[in-house]
Amino acid sequence: MTGDDTARAMLLLLWLMLIASALVSRRIPMCQTFRLAFVWIAIFGTLFVIAAYRHQFGGVWQQLRLAWDPQQGVVQDGEFRVPMDADGHFRVRASLNGHAVSFLVDSGATTTAISRNVAERAGISVDERGFGVAINTANGTIVARRITISRLEVGPIVREDLGAITAAEFGDTNVLGMNFLSSLRSWGVEDRTLILRP
Repeated sequence: MTGDDTARAMLLLLWLMLIASALVSRRIPMCQTFRLAFVWIAIFGTLFVIAAYRHQFGGVWQQLRLAWDPQQGVVQDGEFRVPMDADGHFRVRASLNGHAVSFLVDSGATTTAISRNVAERAGISVDERGFGVAINTANGTIVARRITISRLEVGPIVREDLGAITAAEFGDTNVLGMNFLSSLRSWGVEDRTLILRP
């Protein structure tokens, strides 16, 4: 038995003595004492298993988080992975100038676009002077304004001074366009999962 094993055995014995003395000092009936002792052993056993298999539980924990909130994505092997929504689109929760914003990932959009409400909330100034940018949408042509996003964080990916557009007509829709996607090393879709490689 090594010194570490001896220390662990001593620590376990001290814990058991502490629990036993707490139960005995309270003068609890024997059957209830055994029940409480079993509960404490189960608690320590569970903690021991979690500590021993913490690396395996890390992967399980990520999958549970992803199932609970798919838009947050998960980092795996240096890649940021986002599962497909039920409607067949990919949505990701990002940080825009420190504010949490949900984005639709759209490779058909040339430029990243954010709603006017999000622009105001993130403290992005919109210059209304001069000519805007004509954008063709399903509801017709609208005029958007060019803006600059100071800091955009999508999982582990950070982009600064990213060009974007904004318009009141976007409503609550925010889109990550090709100007963001093309800044990555690569990106693609595999098994209904969007993979972004920084």
